Amino acid sequence: MSEPTYFVLAALLDGPVHGYGIIKRAEAQSDGRVRLAVGTLYGALDRLARDGLVVVDGEETVQGRPRRYYRLTEDGRSAVTREARRLQQAAQVVMGRTSPLTGDARA
Repeated sequence: MSEPTYFVLAALLDGPVHGYGIIKRAEAQSDGRVRLAVGTLYGALDRLARDGLVVVDGEETVQGRPRRYYRLTEDGRSAVTREARRLQQAAQVVMGRTSPLTGDARA
């Protein structure tokens, strides 16, 4: 799973969010590493919807513009949780081999 996709799914963990909210949450949760362009986000959301990981949860009009809300499906929640575990296990391989004070490899 790509980092942007991971953070799009993570942005939806707390409930339905509209596109701009997903962009801001992904940026905040990734400490600024993931900065989604609008076209990139909606392309990813379309793909995630086709894969059954997200669904449209509703729409409203704000200042004359449509705002669509997305939410995770159970499959989406499972996918992001599995990816988090995979990333944690991968990090432990490296973190178990470095000194916490210096970052040097242990002898």
